[in-house]
Amino acid sequence: MATNVYDAIVVGSGISGGWAAKELCEKGLKTIMLERGRDVKHVKDYVSANKELWQFPHRGGRTQQMIEDYPVLKRDYPLNEMNLDFWVNEKESPYTETKRFDWFRGYHVGGRSLTWGRQSYRFSDLDFEANAKEGIGVDWPIRYKDIAPWYSYAEKFAGVSGNRDGLPQLPDGDFQPPMELNCVEKDVADRIKAHWKGQRLLTIGRTANITQPLTGRTNCQYRNKCWLGCPFGAYFSTQSSTLPAAEKTGNLTLRPWSIVKEIIYDKDTGLAKGVRIVDAQDNKTYDYFAKVIFLNASAMNSTWVLMNSATDIWPDGLGSSSGELGHNLMDHHFRLGASGRAEGYDDKYYYGRRPNGIYIPRFQNVGSDKRDYLRGFGYQGSASRQGWNRDVAEMAIGGDFKDALGEPGPWTMGITAFGEILPYHENRISLDKTKKDKWGLPVLAIDATIRENEEKMRKDMTGEAVAMLEAAGLKDVKPFDNTYYMGQGIHEMGTARMGRDPKTSVLNGNNQVWDAPNVFLTDGACMTSAACVNPSLTYMALTARAADYAVKELKKGTFDKVRLQA
Repeated sequence: MATNVYDAIVVGSGISGGWAAKELCEKGLKTIMLERGRDVKHVKDYVSANKELWQFPHRGGRTQQMIEDYPVLKRDYPLNEMNLDFWVNEKESPYTETKRFDWFRGYHVGGRSLTWGRQSYRFSDLDFEANAKEGIGVDWPIRYKDIAPWYSYAEKFAGVSGNRDGLPQLPDGDFQPPMELNCVEKDVADRIKAHWKGQRLLTIGRTANITQPLTGRTNCQYRNKCWLGCPFGAYFSTQSSTLPAAEKTGNLTLRPWSIVKEIIYDKDTGLAKGVRIVDAQDNKTYDYFAKVIFLNASAMNSTWVLMNSATDIWPDGLGSSSGELGHNLMDHHFRLGASGRAEGYDDKYYYGRRPNGIYIPRFQNVGSDKRDYLRGFGYQGSASRQGWNRDVAEMAIGGDFKDALGEPGPWTMGITAFGEILPYHENRISLDKTKKDKWGLPVLAIDATIRENEEKMRKDMTGEAVAMLEAAGLKDVKPFDNTYYMGQGIHEMGTARMGRDPKTSVLNGNNQVWDAPNVFLTDGACMTSAACVNPSLTYMALTARAADYAVKELKKGTFDKVRLQA
């Protein structure tokens, strides 16, 4: 076999790319995984994982130089000196904002699987059926029963800890034992359940942090340093989980520094035959060939690749024949909720730094509950005691000040709502051919915003948060709204949606590009709607499902027409 010919190509090495490589390699396919950035070795390259704040020159904060170098990242919490190498160089890889869009990217092996929030929830039929019932966008081509076995498969391998709560809108999964609620959270949960007669539930978050050892990974140590890389492998990442599984087969070739600029399409066969890359270090172009291609570069970058491909046939790119490529961009809107003070727990504390919080599942537009907007939201948050770094307004210096900070402060609890954004055709990305990146490639232009439905929802997101915390007995409950801009949820979805009709969607029900059925796309770009839960578990399940289908089709000879040459 020539060194540039493989059975399968995987573009991207993040959550979905890692899963694609694992599944294809374990099914016997010689697979090359192409990553546009540097390699990051498990444990060895987690350079900050065992450092404490005082070991960083600026106590983990940000410098004026960092603020100048990272004009997008500085807009929110990700910019800090502790894991700066896990975020993209914005000067090398710019983008155009028609409307403000905060795009936080990680260009390296593992991608954002090293920095994700790990909350892992299943979509339900409430989510899969919503578009069809409400006449929004297009209908999902699958239902919960189609993906449920793959959710279980993904949960068991990734290691998701959580509680089984018996809610139809939030299906239970195959979980490891849940992390515990602390004393305040338990009481708040009981009071919310009693006040709403079981119609609202506060539970522990379902998180991809293992609470029991799993396939060579050590269970969570409650350090809450996940975003620095976990040397214990206690949370799911490409490095801790899917990459070792793929490498174990002997079928994987990993090529970092490989920017896939286009898919090579063969108009005579109607199939793709490979990809063309720019080597990020020597700027030379190389071609790789395979019968199966999995596109997992992250939602907007996967669509960028399609837009750059087969433009001699489709001016707007491979997959654009429906007119939907680049459209229907989604995220989750949030940054609002409420907080309050819990009295009567001064003799209690908690153990460790739990890397997880509470979850209040969606209760809006569920059953008999009806709102003046479509869809809904859930809450994430936690209760904690203030520590030494709290503000003590009455004191500024001296022994009394030090003594006061030597004791834990009051208990507080905060909850933040995460809401669904509808798939608007007007929310879109396109190629800005007037602006180039470091490698001379066109950059993305992003034009997206929330609209009337989300604005109506946001009033409830604060109002219901206040109502629940007050009903739970908290004092001085106050709402907050820190203003949201699209992208800040770091849950980019859509732009190459799945559907039932090639005239209105980019992908079919098996995540195949209608215009080139040996190209599979299973990252966030494929999403037909967003639901209100974190989406990464769905990417894992869809990827495993699509890989299973792809290999079966390959073995049946469906892709035998692919011509593996330049």
